[in-house]
Amino acid sequence: PGNRILFGLLGILIVAIIPVVIVLARRPHDPNLEDLGMVPPFQLVDDRGQPINQEVFRGHPTIVSFLFTRCDTICPVTTMKMAKIQEKTFDVGSKVKLVSFSVDPKYDTPERLAAYAQRFHADPSRWRMITGDYDTIYRLAEGTFMNSMMREPDKANGVPNIAHSGYFMLVDGNLHLRGAYDSGDIHR
Repeated sequence: PGNRILFGLLGILIVAIIPVVIVLARRPHDPNLEDLGMVPPFQLVDDRGQPINQEVFRGHPTIVSFLFTRCDTICPVTTMKMAKIQEKTFDVGSKVKLVSFSVDPKYDTPERLAAYAQRFHADPSRWRMITGDYDTIYRLAEGTFMNSMMREPDKANGVPNIAHSGYFMLVDGNLHLRGAYDSGDIHR
């Protein structure tokens, strides 16, 4: 009789554990993101006129975009999408940051970027706009972030025509690039 009770309890235990194992086995795993390289050291300036370097990415995921303030094509659209990301991630506070690099750093001074940031309601504690030395930004955009800064002939209205992508880059808290995402895939 003691063995029957023991086997009966063991059977009940197994029946109770099986659903838990099934639920845990079906739970989605964290995605395994590619490592696309590392953000190298750099020294630039932000929209507040403050020095900024690669440490802006340290300790949290960061979404990176490229823009220039005189752009009248893709930049306003991608900047609105960054603003939407800022809005939709308000609940995580400073756990997710946003960084936008100017691909027209000779024109986009910190003051111009600050006005642009204000126009799109950029939260200065979460969203930084970066400008500075042209060669440094060119190396970062064309190399590290696999983007473009090709200057084409100016438009008839005098606005520069700088070819760059509408992709957002994801940088993890250890300064590794983890993905490139088409901003056109981001809806509302």
